[in-house]
Amino acid sequence: MIKLYNTLSRKKEVFKPLKAGGVGLYTCGPTVYWYQHIGNLRSYVFPDILKRILEIEGYKIKQVINVTDVGHLTSDADTGEDKIEKAAKREGKTAKEISGYYFKIFRDDLKKLNISEPDVWSKATEHIKEQIELIKKLEKKGYTYKTSDGIYFDTSKIKDYGKLAKINVKGLKAGKRVSVGKKRNKTDFALWKFSKELGTRQQEWKSEWGIGFPGWHIECSAMSMKYLGETFDIHTGGEDHISIHHPNEIAQSEAATGKPFVKYWLHGAFLISKGEKVSKSTGGLYTLSELEKKDYSPLDLKYFYLSAHYRKPLNFSFQALDYAKSSLQRIREIISKLDKKQKKNKKNMNMAYKQFLEFLNDDINAPRALSYMWEILRENRLNDSEKYVLILKFDKVFGLDLDKRAKVKVPEKVKELIKERDVLREKNDWKKADEIRKKINKLGFVIEDIKKGLVVKKR
Repeated sequence: MIKLYNTLSRKKEVFKPLKAGGVGLYTCGPTVYWYQHIGNLRSYVFPDILKRILEIEGYKIKQVINVTDVGHLTSDADTGEDKIEKAAKREGKTAKEISGYYFKIFRDDLKKLNISEPDVWSKATEHIKEQIELIKKLEKKGYTYKTSDGIYFDTSKIKDYGKLAKINVKGLKAGKRVSVGKKRNKTDFALWKFSKELGTRQQEWKSEWGIGFPGWHIECSAMSMKYLGETFDIHTGGEDHISIHHPNEIAQSEAATGKPFVKYWLHGAFLISKGEKVSKSTGGLYTLSELEKKDYSPLDLKYFYLSAHYRKPLNFSFQALDYAKSSLQRIREIISKLDKKQKKNKKNMNMAYKQFLEFLNDDINAPRALSYMWEILRENRLNDSEKYVLILKFDKVFGLDLDKRAKVKVPEKVKELIKERDVLREKNDWKKADEIRKKINKLGFVIEDIKKGLVVKKR
């Protein structure tokens, strides 16, 4: 029995798919105008863990991740410049080159984190027809109106608008996020934006209302319903989407179809730094590649992500990342030394695996499942071989490559000292050889002599 915390109801609910045996899963994807930082990347870990849990429980998953390559403006108030167009000007490239370049890096980052690819990568620019058709359907039903800069959705015609975020529409005051401008209501949003001057944008399309481009919110409704149906099981994203983007998705989708849009809404909490959301001002705004240059592996970061529940804010610091790195290194070393040839008791293993899944089935409780893995390694009632098989089964959910020892980058200075030590050992000069070992330790490395050579590790 899988329980998931549904943002819509604000409580844990037993997961029951709309159709027996199958699950439709939509994950809000990146706006590909720049690198995704480590705060962004956290939002893709828990849907992947969820997908693996559902697969273990026998469900066939169809996952869609959208790629926003047009229409996301620099302001949530439907004003400002298109982020893709702005990046194209900044870098002297085409909009397509910008989105293609940063999308590739994003996919590479997911691969490094052992996050599986979705069944469908859905790009906004490849679904303009579907977005226009959805807007036409809303127009026909009387939910839209035209202004000088675009076609807008009239939220006053939705009785329960904002139900996901528990928005008090009447209590909203005009401000940064609810600037009225030419809108009829503070919460109205753009479905289609007109090009200010024809030909000045790289990405614009013809429509019944004039040449322009889709608003940001309409893409997710059009693409998710195309691939998963008018009503589907699970929609995931970051908690920053609870107040605007996802309420707008719900409003336009349910207005168009007259049906419930999504059954379960799951949202991941922010990665924070110094008590605030990760940003340029608070620090912690690192990319995966930048962390790799600081000698952290992507899976060190993933272990760090898994140390906190997806709905809880996670405080980023290099101290915390160092702890995750050493923990991952330690567990790999323990696993590598387990005796894998002992006779296994399947009953004991099944009981342990069942407990592991129970933790995960309780709203994707990865940190509890992670601590349970350590408990298994200390469990006296299980032998080495049983522990090894169980840990590898656990890792099919975690994706931490626990059976692979991390490669250590050994500096040239350390390599020279190792060669010098080898010469001294051949001469049986053990005292000087031991002094070399201490020098290596001071440089942050440890060497272990084995039958066939030696192993170099970080201290």
